[in-house]
Amino acid sequence: MPTVKSIPGPYRFFFYSFDCNEPMHVNIQREGMICKFWIKPLALAKNQGFSAKELNMIRNLVKRNNEEIMEAWYEHCGKNTRSKN
Repeated sequence: MPTVKSIPGPYRFFFYSFDCNEPMHVNIQREGMICKFWIKPLALAKNQGFSAKELNMIRNLVKRNNEEIMEAWYEHCGKNTRSKN
C-alpha cells in the first residue's frame, strides 16, 4: 500500500492499490481505527472508530498537506484518474 510519508504524527496516510478507479482520496489509520477523505472537494467519505473531534483534526491535516497527498496520489495512480472537481 503506497503511503504518504511526509506527514508527521500518529496517523498513516495511504492508498490501496485498487483505489485509482475511485475519485481522489486518502485513507488514514491509527491503531484499529480508519477513515477516508475525498480530496476534491474535501469531505469525509467513511469513518470507523474516530471521534468527531479527532476527525476534525485529521481533516485539518489533510487540508494542510493537500499538495503532498495529491502528489502521492498522482505518483501512484497517474494523472489521468478519476477526480471530483
